[in-house]
Amino acid sequence: MNKSLQKTGDISLQAGRILFGAVFVFSGFVKAIDPLGNAYKIEDYLRTFGGYFERLADFAFPVAIALSTLELLIGLNMIFRIHVNFTNLLAFLFMLVMTPMTLYIAVKNPVTDCGCFGDALIISNWATFFKNLVLMTIVIFMLVYHAKYKPFLTKKIQYYGSLLFIVIGVLISVTNYRHLPMMDFLPYKVGVNIQKAMEIPDNAPKDIEQTTFIYEREGEQKEFTIDNYPKNDSTWIFVDQKTKVIKEGFKPAIHDFRIESDLGDNITDEVLSYPGKTYLIIMYDLDESSIKGAKKAEIAYQKALKAGDKFYALTGSSNIDVAKFVKKTGVTYPFWKTDVTALKSIIRANPGFVLIQKGTILGKWNWRDFKID
Repeated sequence: MNKSLQKTGDISLQAGRILFGAVFVFSGFVKAIDPLGNAYKIEDYLRTFGGYFERLADFAFPVAIALSTLELLIGLNMIFRIHVNFTNLLAFLFMLVMTPMTLYIAVKNPVTDCGCFGDALIISNWATFFKNLVLMTIVIFMLVYHAKYKPFLTKKIQYYGSLLFIVIGVLISVTNYRHLPMMDFLPYKVGVNIQKAMEIPDNAPKDIEQTTFIYEREGEQKEFTIDNYPKNDSTWIFVDQKTKVIKEGFKPAIHDFRIESDLGDNITDEVLSYPGKTYLIIMYDLDESSIKGAKKAEIAYQKALKAGDKFYALTGSSNIDVAKFVKKTGVTYPFWKTDVTALKSIIRANPGFVLIQKGTILGKWNWRDFKID
């Protein structure tokens, strides 16, 4: 083989290794700093698949930590050429699972995005599949030309290096879970004005939808559009209609934030326009909320009352669950209803504290770190 061509091939193989490793390190890191967000995405997958998979949703959190740690391990091992053959095989098996899965997701579109890069970088389901095709191609070449990837560290250092990567991965996840993600990629960042983030420009493009009508005649069902459905033909019997979004229009960064009373009264504008300090305690699911955190919120509530500040506990739980929670904890602060998905997007804590003023987010804290002056 021509030496120049061989050199180019060697450089390409090493570049592929670095690229593969960098993608996995980035993917694993952004998942590790937001383990709850990663767990929410895994829960979405499992509930979408339904059946037996839905029953595994309770294990989403440990799976989320294991997944991010595995990606970090593979990526860092690739970059530092640690346990080359084992890492190549592990990467191949990983892609062997993920590539057909992302093809299914791209075709069926059960979730809006795969979550492969957390909330740090959102790409379409088809883009995710093509990305995985590229990575699969790279890892196949690495398996074939494994002799080109000679380790430069001793076996002992490689062993301790892999162990260190695993410990670092788990430690990052646990630390960010117990506090808050060290980098906030959510739409409710500190400094964001919620009202402005919900605004839709007058000339913003709207969703393009297609409606189909299902009619039946002589036991046979057929779909029609708005232009050709049998409007005046009594031989056809209407069965159902379906509407799907062909092309999404403009969607503001925050589009599902709404605070309601038990009776459905909307107080969102009242809360967001208040000129003084307003504390929001976020407990999206009271069954999973920390009792210590809830009692800490009670102390904050009493201090807020004395200071003349506003205080709202926001939850997606039912009135019955709220009543049970109040009885169990003895808290006296009032609860208001907000969409569960919105609450999960506001803060990665349960409970979590958010301080706003005139709709602008001034601070966010995990309940473990919150202190009120």
